Amino acid sequence: MSRVYNFSAGPAVLPEEVLKTCAAEMLDYHGSGMSVMEMSHRSKEYENILDTAEADFRELLSVPDNYKVLFLQGGGNTQFAMVPMNLMKNKVADYIVTGQWAKKAAREAEMYGKVNIVASSQDKTFSYIPDLSNLDIDDDADYVYICQNNTIYGTTIKELPNTKGKTLVSDVSSMFLSEPMDVSKYGVLWGGVQKNVGPAGVTIVVIREDLITEDVLPGTPTMLRYKTHADNKSLYNTPPCYNIYVCGLVFKWLKEMGGLSVMKERNEEKAKILYDFLDGSQMFKGTVVPKDRSLMNVPFITGNEELDKKFIAEASAAGFKNLKGHRTVGGMRASIYNAMPKEGVVKLVEFMDNFEKNNK
Repeated sequence: MSRVYNFSAGPAVLPEEVLKTCAAEMLDYHGSGMSVMEMSHRSKEYENILDTAEADFRELLSVPDNYKVLFLQGGGNTQFAMVPMNLMKNKVADYIVTGQWAKKAAREAEMYGKVNIVASSQDKTFSYIPDLSNLDIDDDADYVYICQNNTIYGTTIKELPNTKGKTLVSDVSSMFLSEPMDVSKYGVLWGGVQKNVGPAGVTIVVIREDLITEDVLPGTPTMLRYKTHADNKSLYNTPPCYNIYVCGLVFKWLKEMGGLSVMKERNEEKAKILYDFLDGSQMFKGTVVPKDRSLMNVPFITGNEELDKKFIAEASAAGFKNLKGHRTVGGMRASIYNAMPKEGVVKLVEFMDNFEKNNK
């Protein structure tokens, strides 16, 4: 069977070149006589894999020297707790809620202190980004939290909030490494890799060194302290070795493609093809305010649930997989991450155009 066009929001499409390298090295990694899956995480070979992955990641994102890069487990839901456990010194934090994941993060943080929702777009089903230029930031707030790209609702925060000097914490899971970022504007940025970087099981945290301290909330487990992992170079416990190796291959692929500026241009080109079609269609409609549209996740509807179901079924049969929208919003969603080729978006638009003509 030939490969399909996989529009899944995550776990998501990976570069074919990376998958072929994985296959070629599965039984024997670089003459070691074993798979990376079988290697000791304390071995010289694995130490080199981890060090190279971190160096390539730092180069891609231009990570300043005063930031640590941590390869962790537990996904976003664990970060929802780790952030307040490690940063909530005054037991106050300000959250900007522009989607389901920021909402979940705020709810988790409420277990540890006072959470102020300083901006939200829930009033219009998270279909836009509110004005973040002059927020009522709490004087005692330890940090301001955002989810920068909303996988479910297809919005992106393009202008970072004015945090009035407070530390900015950002969940960048579904836009990770899709465009250049100025890391120095953040205290912490983190992402689960399963959307745009690698296979599920790794969370990469980039954290400014002054935020890594022993001064954490009482009762914070050893494993949930950033300092534990920073002090042990992400090897305090057995890391998800194979998944980090695959992420490392993706970093190499991104460098070969020309880096994040080139990826941004490619992603803008792909997104424009799909958004232009939606804007001109009589049947399909995008659900997001145009200025806040994501380059990574494109939700759309026909306005008729039965027609949506028919479209999803026929698209799947034609090799366009995982177009069903998130269960909380319905409709359709095409996730067009770095590894989705332009050809996949062009063919999807052709299919949508034909479906529209055949279902008038």
